[in-house]
Amino acid sequence: MRVLVLAWEFPPRLIGGIARHVAELYPEIVKLDHEIHLLTVEFKDAPQYEIVEGIHLYRLPVAENQDFFQWVANMNQIMQQHGEKLFQQLKFNLIHAHDWLVGDAAIALKHQFKTPLVSTIHATENGRNNGIHKGGQKYIDRKEKNLVHNSWRVIVCSQYMRYEVERALHSPWNKIDVVYNGIRPEKKNHAAGFDRREFRRRFAHDDEFIIYYVGRIAYEKGIFVLLNAAPKILEALSGKAKFVVIGGGNTESLKQQAKNLGIWNQCYFTGFMADQDLDKFQTIADCAVFPSLYEPFGIVALESFAARVPVVVSDAGGLAEVVQHQKTGIVTYANNPESLAWGVLAVLQDPDRAKRLVENAYESLANHFSWSSLAQQTEAIYGRVIRERSVVKW
Repeated sequence: MRVLVLAWEFPPRLIGGIARHVAELYPEIVKLDHEIHLLTVEFKDAPQYEIVEGIHLYRLPVAENQDFFQWVANMNQIMQQHGEKLFQQLKFNLIHAHDWLVGDAAIALKHQFKTPLVSTIHATENGRNNGIHKGGQKYIDRKEKNLVHNSWRVIVCSQYMRYEVERALHSPWNKIDVVYNGIRPEKKNHAAGFDRREFRRRFAHDDEFIIYYVGRIAYEKGIFVLLNAAPKILEALSGKAKFVVIGGGNTESLKQQAKNLGIWNQCYFTGFMADQDLDKFQTIADCAVFPSLYEPFGIVALESFAARVPVVVSDAGGLAEVVQHQKTGIVTYANNPESLAWGVLAVLQDPDRAKRLVENAYESLANHFSWSSLAQQTEAIYGRVIRERSVVKW
């Protein structure tokens, strides 16, 4: 089969989790003898067209615009135009859109060429904001509902998201398929041949534990909960810990919080960290913490599994599906600093437990989060859509 995929990010353009998702899923679908053409946005000097692990990749120029929604509209117009050119040259069996940002172009191409549309909803505006409150949120919510309405099938990354898409976006339950996110564990195996002690000293003293968060700097990620838990953790560890926050974005409120809590000297805000340094960092860290208030899945937890770092998470959203409490990690109550502090200390004060969690977590990657298996599940959804399309009159 031949599939046209639309995604607003693809490496090296990294904004959220979609880039890694599409970059790791579709090479596995290509291996199943399918043809993938992917439309995305240009990025610096990256080629406008290239074949990446079998994917025909088109990076399209989108004019900068200070108004984000206008920029999204421009992107959709350009994607639609390029999609039309591809449809005139090739016959596509279906279209796959990743989130509302590319929904307008995908829906237009669906109707114009009578080709079924599959969408993956990676998160909802309702979930991110615990409801719809402002004008911009209402706009995105409408776009999400329109994309789901126009999709033949809807893919989500967890059972939690299946409930959310049914409730928030009014999708029929039996229209939604759950396919987990995955990871390539080998990505984390190349951090070798460096001076571990010297590298570690960039972040902490030799006698300090390293507790870290990595990901987007956003309210729903709950980083402030980790900072609120820090004094209790430090008290139990006689002050011997560093809290490292990794990720690009505005950290001013978090830095002020650290100062107000009196833990400024025990915190390190690194900003964005390149993958090669992050891979090294995870080999010298003692505990990864993801205290989200809202989390559709939590691919960062899988990356820590792959890096063999003990993981402590909140029970928000899909995290509790990814991390099995006391087996592959520690699950704590969301927005509860005392619970989070307990979870971190349960790992740091019991090395045998930490070792057991790491071993179980790494083993779970092959059993539950292998991209080759997830690609087969996605292929089955594609096949169902194509079969159903073949017996109906548009």
